[in-house]
Amino acid sequence: MRLVILSNAPLIKQQEEYFAYSPYVKEIEYWMKHSDETVFVCAVLPEYKNLLIEKINPIIKEVVVLKDFNLTTIKNSFFAFFYSFYNCFIIYKAFKKADHIHLRCPGNIGLLGCLVQILFPKKIKTAKYAGNWAPNSNQPLTYRIQKWILNNTLLTKNMQVLVYGEWDGSSKNIKPFFTATYKEIDKANVFPRDFSNAIKFLFIGTLSSGKRPLYAIQLIESLRKSGCKVALDLYGEGSERLDLENYIKNNSLENYINLKGNHSQETIKKELQENHFVVLPSKSEGWPKVLAEGMFWGCLPISTAISCVPTMLNNEERGLLLSLDIEKDTEKILKLLSNENHYQKMSLKAIEWSRKYTLDYFETEIKKLLQDENNSNH
Repeated sequence: MRLVILSNAPLIKQQEEYFAYSPYVKEIEYWMKHSDETVFVCAVLPEYKNLLIEKINPIIKEVVVLKDFNLTTIKNSFFAFFYSFYNCFIIYKAFKKADHIHLRCPGNIGLLGCLVQILFPKKIKTAKYAGNWAPNSNQPLTYRIQKWILNNTLLTKNMQVLVYGEWDGSSKNIKPFFTATYKEIDKANVFPRDFSNAIKFLFIGTLSSGKRPLYAIQLIESLRKSGCKVALDLYGEGSERLDLENYIKNNSLENYINLKGNHSQETIKKELQENHFVVLPSKSEGWPKVLAEGMFWGCLPISTAISCVPTMLNNEERGLLLSLDIEKDTEKILKLLSNENHYQKMSLKAIEWSRKYTLDYFETEIKKLLQDENNSNH
């Protein structure tokens, strides 16, 4: 079976070997494992700065190179217009030879793939929509167009679109899906956290306005003012680091709020095993990976109600939803902290839910998608 993968994510070619963004490689290798040959249709770069990359180990049959483009300036938009026609022609030729077409969306290249796949109604197809599928979410026009095409059963046939969460208005093309980090073998025992010492909170992610790390800091500050013994460690780097450092210093928060920077996956895992809460006040997410990882270790999530988070937390049975009203959110957390027994029950429910979604189960589901000829819509 010839699998053709079209992606916005570029490959990085170094000495005849191909590399890509590490989390992407970890996932895509499961798709490659269950195909006879894999063809990538994407941009290829000689290097990519500030990106954690990893070698793609399975053999790549062919790489069909696309012109990389963006719409950030008038000049770039001019070139993008012509590159789009060129890319569509290249994509069409690659899709024509495919047994299974796999699209990675959203993105500029993903949009072209969505358009070209319409011409192949009989080929078996899947699409991974890594963004927020929520119908009313504020997204760029190109993202909304991709969602509309993929959901439309007249334009898109024989397709399963993997999205995060379950949403009203979804057609038969749409399949709720997930992403995994841990294997069955990783299911070590989790020991209950007690409340006898400081209650420890984690923020893990880019220090950018989109992730709202400042709100996490202000939440801890508010809890401290309410007399609660809490502490926060923030893992990650980003454009807001200096502003956060100044806020911590100016408000004398250094004793219980720490910016830790980037650390290894093993360090993050250890922190999730030991801390009480993981906080994600983000504006937008696809699959909130850090929450699922925290839940795997009983580190209770506190998050904005974005993307599939309300489903993950099952109406706050497995965590707390933020309103972004500092007083209301502080009150909600204080109420939970006053009932340690209830916290432990929520933590156990979080563990039980997250541990269903292992890499082993993920691989099984991908294998079904690639090998099940009955997923046809026609």
